[in-house]
Amino acid sequence: MDSPEARATSHSPRPRTSAEQVAFLARLAGGLAHEIKNPLSTIAINLALLEEEWGRTGAQRPPAPVELSPREQRSLRRIKTLQREVSRMETILDEFLRFARGAQINRAPKDVSLLVRELLDFVEPENAQAGIRQHAELAVGMPLCMLDETAFKQAVLNLLKNAREAMPSGGELLVRTRREGNWAELSVTDTGVGMSPDALTHCFDEYWSDKRGGTGLGLPTARRIVEEHGGTIHVVSEKERGTSFTIYLPLIVEIARAARVDDATDEREVELERSSPGPEALDDASDGDEEA
Repeated sequence: MDSPEARATSHSPRPRTSAEQVAFLARLAGGLAHEIKNPLSTIAINLALLEEEWGRTGAQRPPAPVELSPREQRSLRRIKTLQREVSRMETILDEFLRFARGAQINRAPKDVSLLVRELLDFVEPENAQAGIRQHAELAVGMPLCMLDETAFKQAVLNLLKNAREAMPSGGELLVRTRREGNWAELSVTDTGVGMSPDALTHCFDEYWSDKRGGTGLGLPTARRIVEEHGGTIHVVSEKERGTSFTIYLPLIVEIARAARVDDATDEREVELERSSPGPEALDDASDGDEEA
């Protein structure tokens, strides 16, 4: 019969690896965020009904001039304040869920310039309304990149949103793609307010933001997505002059070259193993020396 210690050991779960622990925490955080979103949605619906009820009460009140009392106006303002805060919390949760999902990417060969063009067409109406003029210099005929289209578009949208928020009075937005060796280079440059040295240092830190109402997850999410694609992201900024983010992503030719290098290294290692003397050969040589 096994001892209690042996029985306990034989039935104890295998310790999680660091990667499994990260995945577990991401699932836990994602589940918590979903649970919070459900009551938030209920609160939002009821606030909308309350706002509608106040409006209907005022509209149905005779005689003709329809005016809410000061108390009713204060109540309506408080309802609107609560609606804004609920909306902000839902935005924070949505960005958190996108951030927590990390590493769930499904890559396929994609044309970076084509995806960026689709995004610029999507944001152009909102940028035009904000007085932002778009300029695009998108390379044609570049080799493809292995990308998860949804994740990649989210990363670039975060940069475009960041640029728009940096130009509250309008400005110029330049988006450029080009080939740099075996890498695709994508830059997003604005003529906005720029960042201070402190903001530049912390802009990719989770939950750090110097913008009113900012969640502090937009740029960290963009960075995570880029790094999951084997790329890098860099930023330069000058106060009152603007900011430029640059993404580098490996082209398929670079991925293929790296695979060939790995294969060649494996072949060299196998050849060395075949050509190097084994333990038996060394023993035979040693025996021969002793007989001599």
